[in-house]
Amino acid sequence: MSGTSHGHTPAAWTGVTIAVFGFCIAGIFMVAANPLGFWAGVAVILLGGVVGGAMKAAGLGMPKESEAHVLARSRASQAQTATAQPATAQTAAAQPATAQASS
Repeated sequence: MSGTSHGHTPAAWTGVTIAVFGFCIAGIFMVAANPLGFWAGVAVILLGGVVGGAMKAAGLGMPKESEAHVLARSRASQAQTATAQPATAQTAAAQPATAQASS
């Protein structure tokens, strides 16, 4: 996931920061047995999602991938899977011979 820069945008950071404050507010008021304060914290959590979504819509989020990029990624994963399968088959074929030799 490190190669995709997932979540490294101003929209993501802002939305998550606001939501964390909302969780803190809701948690404090839950322990204090104050339902009104708890629901205010839940509202702040939802506000974080709305602000993050609005910032993404304003262009501060991760841009959508082009079709060419998606196609190149799928080709690369198929090639990686194809090269990994023969090694797995060789390992599986070698295991019964090793098990018989040790018996």
